[in-house]
Amino acid sequence: MTNLTRRTWALAAAGTLAGAIGFARHARAQKQRLRLLLNTSLSGPVAFFLLAQDRGYLRDEGLDVAFDAGPGAAAMVPMVRDGAYEAGYGDISALIQRIARSAPGTGPVAVYTTFNVTPFTIAVPANSPVRTPKDLEGRRIVGHAGDAALLTFDLYARATGIDAAKVRVDGSMGGMGQAVVDMLRGGGADGVFGFVNTIIASAAPLGVDGRKDLRFLNWADHLPDMYGNTLFVTRGLLQREPQAVAGMVRAVNRGLADTVQDPQAAIASLLRHAPGSDRAVNLTRLQGTLASEMAHPEGARIGIGDMDDARLARLIAQIVEVKKLPRTPGVREVFDRSLLPPLAQRVRSLAR
Repeated sequence: MTNLTRRTWALAAAGTLAGAIGFARHARAQKQRLRLLLNTSLSGPVAFFLLAQDRGYLRDEGLDVAFDAGPGAAAMVPMVRDGAYEAGYGDISALIQRIARSAPGTGPVAVYTTFNVTPFTIAVPANSPVRTPKDLEGRRIVGHAGDAALLTFDLYARATGIDAAKVRVDGSMGGMGQAVVDMLRGGGADGVFGFVNTIIASAAPLGVDGRKDLRFLNWADHLPDMYGNTLFVTRGLLQREPQAVAGMVRAVNRGLADTVQDPQAAIASLLRHAPGSDRAVNLTRLQGTLASEMAHPEGARIGIGDMDDARLARLIAQIVEVKKLPRTPGVREVFDRSLLPPLAQRVRSLAR
C-alpha cells in the first residue's frame, strides 16, 4: 500500500468514526417525544409522574414526555389514539370496554397498572339511613356523567343485588365538593359517586371532614377482581417503539418508588408544575392513594405495575357480561407485562 493510499484510508476511517460519533450524539439529542394524557388535573395522586420527569428519569430513557390533564379516569380512555395522545393513565375497566369494542389486536394496551384496588365509591352522610348497598334503592345518587364509578354502577348493582332500575343515577353534578356539602345539609342527593380520596379532598376546603362526616360504599368490598388506574399506550406505539414504551415504564416505576420513599418530594414536583396547588390537600390525596388504591395484598407478591392473570381474566369476563360487549379479549390483549422492570425494582411495601 502506497503512502498516499494509507493516508487516504486513514482519513476516510477518521471521517467515518467522526460521523458515527456525530450521529450518536444527534440520536441522543433527538429524544422520542410522547404525549401522555392523565386521568385528571395535576394533583397529588399523579405526582409520581412529575417526580420522574423532574429527576430526569424520562430523559435518561431518551424520552421527552408532555403531560396533559384529562377529563376523568374513564372519560379520557377514548382520547388516547395515534395522532393525538400516544399514552394515557386511566381506568382499566373503561380500557377493557374499548378493547372489546375494537377489532382484535388493534386497541390500546395496558403496560403498568398502579391501582391494584379500585377506588370507586358512593359517599353518603355518616348518619344516613343508607347502611347497605340495597338501601340505595329509591335514592338519588349524583356524579359527573363521565365519572368512572357512575359508569360502572351496573357492575356494582349486579354484585350487590341492587335493582338498578330503582336507583336514580344523576350525571349532572357540578362541583364535587359542593355536591357533598349539599348532601350533608339535606338539600342535595342521597349519595355522591367518585373516588374515595378525591371526594374527601374536594370537600375538605368546604369544611367537611370526610373521615367523620361521610361513610363510603366501596366497589372493592363487593368487586374484589376490579383494578383501577393503569398506564396504557396505543397499539401502534407499542409496535413501532417498544423500547420507548419500556423506557417510559421504567422511568414511571422509578418515580413511584421514589414517591413511596418520600411523598413530600413528589408534592414538591407537583408544586413546581402547578404552583397554585394546595400542598396539604394534595399530600393527603397522595398518601391516601398509596395507602388505599395501591394496597392490595397481591402487591407484596407481584409488585405494583403487574396484574394477576386469573383476577384480570375474571374482571374481563364480568365486564363483557354486564356491559354486553361484542367479544371477550384475552388477558394478553389487555395487558402486556413484558415491559415491566424486574420484580426487585417494583414497589412491594404498600400491601396490607
